[in-house]
Amino acid sequence: MAVDEEAADGEAAVGERTAPETAALAGLSIPDDAGDDEAAAIAAAVAAHLRDGELAAAAAASDADDGRDEDRWGLAARIDRLHRRRVRVPADAPTDPWTAAGRSDRF
Repeated sequence: MAVDEEAADGEAAVGERTAPETAALAGLSIPDDAGDDEAAAIAAAVAAHLRDGELAAAAAASDADDGRDEDRWGLAARIDRLHRRRVRVPADAPTDPWTAAGRSDRF
């Protein structure tokens, strides 16, 4: 199974991979004496491993800390200093500082 083969007309082959996938597959080899079932199992395991890595990367990107909790704590501290009262800033409070300041009396 060749990954980097090119089609006869110069276009990339159907099985072309991106650079990180190609690097991950560089040391991979299927034994010559492997049967069709063994080769299919190895290919399925490698595909599942690559897919798990993609899903983990996507989950890490979507769960990235955007600093929202720090903004809420900072707003609560500012309200405490300016209005002399302690508040709990809701999770859906506006992220825009001007809008949040305008609603500080409602928290």
